[in-house]
Amino acid sequence: MSSTPSDQPIPPGGPAVVPAATVVIFRHSATGGAPDVLMVQRAKEMRFAGGAAVFPGGRVDPADRELARRLLPDEAEEIAAARIAAIRETLEETGLMIATRQPVGAQEAAQARALLLEDGRLDTVLARFGWELEPGALTFFAHWCPLWDKAFDTRFFVTDLGTGAVDITVDATENSRLFWTSAAEALDMADSGDISVIFPTRRNLERLAQYASHAEALADIAAHPVARIHPSIEEREDGEWLVIAEGHGYPVRGQLKATARRG
Repeated sequence: MSSTPSDQPIPPGGPAVVPAATVVIFRHSATGGAPDVLMVQRAKEMRFAGGAAVFPGGRVDPADRELARRLLPDEAEEIAAARIAAIRETLEETGLMIATRQPVGAQEAAQARALLLEDGRLDTVLARFGWELEPGALTFFAHWCPLWDKAFDTRFFVTDLGTGAVDITVDATENSRLFWTSAAEALDMADSGDISVIFPTRRNLERLAQYASHAEALADIAAHPVARIHPSIEEREDGEWLVIAEGHGYPVRGQLKATARRG
């Protein structure tokens, strides 16, 4: 399974995983420090990562694949559809319209979100508002896939808002709050118990905390070609560890399984 390229689905005979997408959204810090990232705290009732702080995202829908085939015919469908899903889920969960060729104001974004919640399709929103997407504004960053049935086969992207002068509101169904924070601050919040994070989120926050800017993030991503990450269990002297392989660009590759929250 480890040899399956990131632009392909898990082959038949492998676990029945669910394609999904997540996006790390950067904005400039108000204090001039490391960039902020947008996080959503999931409602406690949700089956996946209930109560945890995660990046915006969700599963890839059939309509995302249709739109991806139209807009990105030259890109592998698995990656193209994940880009579309990341954009759609961000609008749905946060009210933020990312990766458009023209700036979108808060009022229009709120109207677009209402239409999306009613219709469920991003292409309907684009047609209604006359917007064109810039899917390349999302940089493919990482790819995580636990090898068990119903696990999420998640492609991670990063994008940059720049100023961050935007209005966001929680959807209040899947999520209970939204917040901007630096990756390092999010790790401190997790350590102090202010937020809960699952294993992949923590590893990604540690990686993101290395970057002083979106440009630094892009340089590091370019140095580490994306491949599927399959966390595994490793026996060590102090017990079972949940670990990931070397070479993916992560400064911390594991933790004691007993302390690791999984989705």
